[in-house]
Amino acid sequence: MIRDKNGQPLTFPEVVSKVKNRLWSYVLDFHLCLLNLTTLIPSHLIRNTIWRLSGLKLGRHSTLHTGVRVFNPHHIRIGEGTIVGYRSFLDGRDQLIIGDHVDIASEVMIYNQEHDIHSHDFRPISEPVIIEDYVFIGPRAIILPGVKIGKGAVVAAGAVVTKDVAPFTIVGGIPAKEIGQRQNTNPTYKLGRFKLFQ
Repeated sequence: MIRDKNGQPLTFPEVVSKVKNRLWSYVLDFHLCLLNLTTLIPSHLIRNTIWRLSGLKLGRHSTLHTGVRVFNPHHIRIGEGTIVGYRSFLDGRDQLIIGDHVDIASEVMIYNQEHDIHSHDFRPISEPVIIEDYVFIGPRAIILPGVKIGKGAVVAAGAVVTKDVAPFTIVGGIPAKEIGQRQNTNPTYKLGRFKLFQ
């Protein structure tokens, strides 16, 4: 009798399904490995073309800097004029929508899947993440599943965002809490040009 990792017996159709899923997982892992190697190419034009061909929807004048890692680019949509900083992580296992003119600093991690620590099988839970226009996310901030960050909001460096952030609110800390309000509530700026070889 074949059993799963938790010792539960499996029927033949369940075994076939698990084998197919495992093989498909290996194919996806290899695809991500190749895709993540392209992040070392020191050309935004080439990198962004590869990201688009992989299924990531990337708006005009937007770019992902070198070292950005992605899970499942098919579920990621980035608006116009947005910059994603060096060595950031974008989780596409559920919908990840990033608006226009969003500035995401280096080493930011955005997750939309986590484990249910209370379930008997530690199963994954997925929830979309939405980041609206003109948001600034500081270095090494972490955005967790199910969060919506409103237009013009600011996430301070190192913050861990576990709940929605209201428009034009500044949050910081672990877990992130309101620490101020942004004074410019009608932003129209465009982000500066990105570094040529980053």
